[in-house]
Amino acid sequence: MTINRTPDKFVLLLAFAEIGVHRVHLQTDCNKHIPVNQRQRIIIIMMNDDNDHSWSVDGGESSDGDNHRPYGMDSIEQEKAEEAAVAEITKRETRGVQMWRVFTIFTLVAVSVAVSTITFRLLQNKDVDEFEDSYAFFAAAIQNAIETHIEDVFSAGELVSVQVTKAAMEKNESFPFVSVDLYEIIGSQARKMSGVDQIIWGPVVDADQYDAWTIYSAENIGWYKASVELYMAEPEEDEEDDRRLEEYDFSDTNYEISSPAEGQDVGPGPWAPIWQVSPPPPSSSAINLDMYAYGTKALDDAVDAFRMGLMTQVIDAESENKDSPRSVVVEPVFEHLLDDETAPIVGHIYSLFTWETYFSSLLPEGVNGFLAVLKNSCGQSFTYALNGKSVEFMGVGDMHDTNYDHMETVIPFHDDEASDQEELTGVAGHCLYYVSIYPTKDFAQKYNSSDPVQATTTLVFAFAFMITAFLMFDCFVVRRNRKLLIAMTRTNAIVSNLFPSTVRDRIFAQAKHENDEKKGLNGKSRLKTFLSDGNDGNDEMDENDHFLYKTKPIADLFPETTILFADLAGFTAWSSMREPTQVFILLETIYKAMDDIAKARRVFKVETVGDCYVAVTGLPDPRKDHAVAMCRFASDCVQKMDALTRKLEVILGPDTTDLQMRVGLHSGPVTAGVLRGERSRFQLFGDTMNTASRMESNGLPGKIHISQETARLLIAAGKEHWVVPREEKVVAKGKGELQTYWLVTTKASNHAQSDTASSETETSGEVGGTMLHNTTCEMPTPLMDEKTERLVKWNVEVLAALLKKVISHRSDLVDTQESTQKTSFSKLTTTPLDEVQEIIRMPVFKGCSVAEIKEEDLGSAVVEQLQEYVSAIASMYQNNPFHNFEHASHVTMSVVKLLSRIVAPDVDAVNSDLDSTLHDYTYGITSDPLTQFACVFSALIHDVDHPGVPNTQLVAENPQLARFYKEKSVAEQNSVDLSWELLQDNNFKDLRLAICPTEHDRVRFRQLVVNSVMATDIMDKDLKNLRNMRWDKAFAAQNAEESMKDAVDRKATIVIEHLIQASDVAHTMQHWHIYTKWNQRLFEEMYSAYIQGRSATDPSENWYKGEIGFFDFYIIPLAKKLRECGVFGVSSDEYLNYAEKNRHEWEARGIEVVANMVVAVHKKFGTKSR
Repeated sequence: MTINRTPDKFVLLLAFAEIGVHRVHLQTDCNKHIPVNQRQRIIIIMMNDDNDHSWSVDGGESSDGDNHRPYGMDSIEQEKAEEAAVAEITKRETRGVQMWRVFTIFTLVAVSVAVSTITFRLLQNKDVDEFEDSYAFFAAAIQNAIETHIEDVFSAGELVSVQVTKAAMEKNESFPFVSVDLYEIIGSQARKMSGVDQIIWGPVVDADQYDAWTIYSAENIGWYKASVELYMAEPEEDEEDDRRLEEYDFSDTNYEISSPAEGQDVGPGPWAPIWQVSPPPPSSSAINLDMYAYGTKALDDAVDAFRMGLMTQVIDAESENKDSPRSVVVEPVFEHLLDDETAPIVGHIYSLFTWETYFSSLLPEGVNGFLAVLKNSCGQSFTYALNGKSVEFMGVGDMHDTNYDHMETVIPFHDDEASDQEELTGVAGHCLYYVSIYPTKDFAQKYNSSDPVQATTTLVFAFAFMITAFLMFDCFVVRRNRKLLIAMTRTNAIVSNLFPSTVRDRIFAQAKHENDEKKGLNGKSRLKTFLSDGNDGNDEMDENDHFLYKTKPIADLFPETTILFADLAGFTAWSSMREPTQVFILLETIYKAMDDIAKARRVFKVETVGDCYVAVTGLPDPRKDHAVAMCRFASDCVQKMDALTRKLEVILGPDTTDLQMRVGLHSGPVTAGVLRGERSRFQLFGDTMNTASRMESNGLPGKIHISQETARLLIAAGKEHWVVPREEKVVAKGKGELQTYWLVTTKASNHAQSDTASSETETSGEVGGTMLHNTTCEMPTPLMDEKTERLVKWNVEVLAALLKKVISHRSDLVDTQESTQKTSFSKLTTTPLDEVQEIIRMPVFKGCSVAEIKEEDLGSAVVEQLQEYVSAIASMYQNNPFHNFEHASHVTMSVVKLLSRIVAPDVDAVNSDLDSTLHDYTYGITSDPLTQFACVFSALIHDVDHPGVPNTQLVAENPQLARFYKEKSVAEQNSVDLSWELLQDNNFKDLRLAICPTEHDRVRFRQLVVNSVMATDIMDKDLKNLRNMRWDKAFAAQNAEESMKDAVDRKATIVIEHLIQASDVAHTMQHWHIYTKWNQRLFEEMYSAYIQGRSATDPSENWYKGEIGFFDFYIIPLAKKLRECGVFGVSSDEYLNYAEKNRHEWEARGIEVVANMVVAVHKKFGTKSR
């Protein structure tokens, strides 16, 4: 890609890096290219600026006529188009990056879910496989054991059956009359081999053999006693098996075949009497009980049919022996041996066993968690729990967990090879048994390892960490790119504001050229430099060569421009009374408004120096109507300045509306460019700049002063009605006499001032170097003028802010005397002067945390009443030239400034010891908002109803008032009483309660107000001497008997009084302009009293010397005391410096100033000078 840069095209190149910031090389030559990293995207926007357009503002007028003509793509529109294009590209690229970010995150999440799921499934399946394999292994072991038990059970019966047949053959006995010798020995071996509980030999006795059997059994009953003896001789297998001979019943019995149910007939036969039993029964009465009576006839028939051993159902499933289900295996006894297929069945062997016996010891020790469900073809089922070698009968029924149905292992409890199963189940009377083996949850839990969860959790956390790391990396990259974009945007905005677009492009191009030169030092050149011995004469350079730029300066000549200089007249004096923040509020507000007007009027702002604003038209974009556009801009700024000062006076206080803009314009050629170096900026040079500056300095506040060249351009543009020649010529420094003009604005009628002006900025409009102010003695009117309304609003804002602090901090300070009495505002019987306290108790500091302090809002009722009260106070001030409401507001402003300069403890700090120290250092004044409120309140009311004459004259004019106040501080006491009585009105009930909710607060507030207002009487010698003594006692002497608390409170009281004293005469310790302004008003007030006959002395006769004495004996000592207090910071030095400067200035110029003031008052009051 090749980028061509021509004068009619502007190239904006933006490089966006998706992940990191990589190098981008921009070459402006036609034959160079831009190598771009693969991970970058280069967006190039080209805007054509082929034609040079211009337009004018203000109603569409232009220098070419009255029709509005679009200027085209000028610098402002071009910047807007660039910003819009960049914003659109950024939006599109951001959308793409966001889509990829979402896709990447989705992919990572999907992969993490898939991998985690697969891992979990694989490990879980591994556990399942281990579980199933283990189960299969132990199930096979159980099956082998059970099959062995099956063989043993049936083999035991077969063994006894063979022994019975053998005994018959050996003794040549015929059935059923056969007895086996030593039957207990044979039965015992069979029981031990098979684990059965009892083995019974029962022959089949037909009906014709009944009597013979009865005789035979009686004759051969001896086997019973022999079996008992043999049984007793056997070793005991169980500790609980306690065999005692006396437990056996050997009494004779009826050996007839009987039924186990008493009184029940045995039937017609055949019968199956119990004959020989192993182990022998406890009583011989069990012998010859008919087995068929137990329901074995059908089973015997099945055995006879199949000629093999079969099982009964569980015989005692519903009996009391539920814990040990039992069954009987019936084996046939054949008449002959070795002929089982055809030999007649002559009896049966009954093997009684407990199922639990065959379920024990099926598993190794420690292997638990198997269930064995015993089922038979007769519909019965029983559940056993197999745990190692032990077995537990759980109950009747199938109780296995159906979740393991698929793992069932079925073990038949019969010989599958002996007969067909269907044939066996087809014959009633016997039951086929099956054992189903199942695992349990306990067994499965052993193989339910934590490996799947742990591995999956590890993977999830790993992927979560990867995703988090990606998101964090993405956030960092986005944040870094955003910061870079913001930095570049701000840099571009700053550069665009400081420099025109053409100059900006040249600065960027030069910076790029220098960067390319640095990169041009390749390895070969560096190697050459390294190998150089330094003796090459061609490489020798002058040590000053590095100060020379290798590129051309950024400067151009603009032949047709109009330059504006705008200065704020009276700003220096105004700012001397304000805090730095207030000064910046004023300048920022005015300059912002002028900047907005400049953008609308296409005026280029050059710079601001202090309170001077410099602007130009005709560059960087040449325009024919540059003079017309600048005149419109100047007119708009003057009008906007007037509107803003009226609005700001409510915020910034008195005298703000006195500020006016003084404007000077001149047209001509100018050299413009950038002086390269540190903190370089766009600057203008040439005689046009100097002349425009002279136009401003020789102008008048509120008027626009233009040169002859600018006037000529306006006339040529058809604006001759805008121009009014100045009556006298102006003598400008370096220019001689100049014919200048006034620009007629919409408010020209409001500025009908003399065209005479001095060349000094701050003394313009003064008579003999002193500013004169048109102050009139008008009678008070029911309605306040606009200025007074603004002052009222400002005072309300100040008092409301302090009252909020009073309410929010009231609970954070421990009063010296708590009071729960009901608030009373009744008028005291004493005079205010009698209430003056030598020491006013200040509250004790109490540290508190930030959470304890809450911002309190004043209720609407309190705010309304405060507004009404201040308005009423303003109306109670007489319309004197000096002692008026504006003077009270001026004193209030000084009090607020001094209070803000006192070093105050940070009550929000954690270190309460430091807070307490600062509290003591400032005597507790700034720790108590009520004290601050009282000081400002006192400044507001201190001259209420002042008659405009001293107390000596007031005593003469109003004897009744004088007698009431004992001819001491009459005006001051009257002001206190009038203001206090007004506060007692029911209309201000809420305001009173907000200020003083308790009697103790009321008393303190009253004391503070009285002491403060009484301190403003500086003419009473007795009071003055008393204050001096109190000062010496507080700050000069060391009273060992006085407590620390009394000493601190005494100093606080003195500081408060001197604070308001200094504020009452603050004009003498402020800028010379402020001092002469209020000095003139005081002179006018005194002269007015003189011509009215209220004063016998002409003030002009001794005014000059009186002011010098006033400075020497009161003002300067008072300023020094402010410094000696040690709490007012830099303000004390500021007040002292201004006082001394004003004193010297008065000494030098005072006679002239007094003469001019005399001329002014004679002219105003129509009197004649002597």
